[in-house]
Amino acid sequence: MGSRRRPIVALVAAAFASLVALTGTVVAQSENRELIDGLEYQLLYVALPLTLFVLVILVYAAIKFHDNDDPEPTTEDPSLEITWTVATAIILLFVGLSGYSVLVNPYVSPSQALESDNRSQEGFESFGDLPDTGDEEVHVTGYQWEWQADYPGANVTTENEIVIPADENITLWLTSDDVIHSLFVSELGIKQDAFPGRYTRARTIVSEPGRYNAVCAEFCGAGHSRMKTDVVVVESETYDQWLEANEGNVTEAPEPN
Repeated sequence: MGSRRRPIVALVAAAFASLVALTGTVVAQSENRELIDGLEYQLLYVALPLTLFVLVILVYAAIKFHDNDDPEPTTEDPSLEITWTVATAIILLFVGLSGYSVLVNPYVSPSQALESDNRSQEGFESFGDLPDTGDEEVHVTGYQWEWQADYPGANVTTENEIVIPADENITLWLTSDDVIHSLFVSELGIKQDAFPGRYTRARTIVSEPGRYNAVCAEFCGAGHSRMKTDVVVVESETYDQWLEANEGNVTEAPEPN
């Protein structure tokens, strides 16, 4: 094999290995994560053959014409141009429809419920004014540089720990006491901004009890990198017992089963 061909073949092999590695199956722990991962895999399964096709054509052209001292322009081919234009349009349409189906899902864009009912998120003056969602609700307040969670049904408060029950629809209402913050739980596919004077909604259902790391994803000052919390998911029975035992207190989260 010529010295010029080796880097090209190595590039194709590396690209193929990287793309295949990306298709590895990871069990989603929440409805949000499952939706996002499903979209990524759909797009990847389309992108993978297209990428390999382009690489094969690139390698073919590089090998066949690398020593052409008298190159000529490609002849016009209307049929070919129409074909790749239509193919590109179909791919973009598929990407758009796939992305739209996920973006309008109530677990990914839960705040649309407020907008569809013509209720501005800026029209509420406190957590008590928020509409009933029918979910288990937790009120989360961000401030420099911590998170506080309040559980309105039992008047329980936790700091830098957000406790939710497994296998139940959960609504996290978020706001901020000072600047813009953003609650980001990568493993659960949750990311929602918290604005001063506004109330935003994150919605999820988590299948696996455990501790999940959460961070602030919006630069909020000198302590931004330290603004971390744990989302603690416990069995529903454990959650109810914990709320009942700590009513009216600032307390710590129970350990997941």
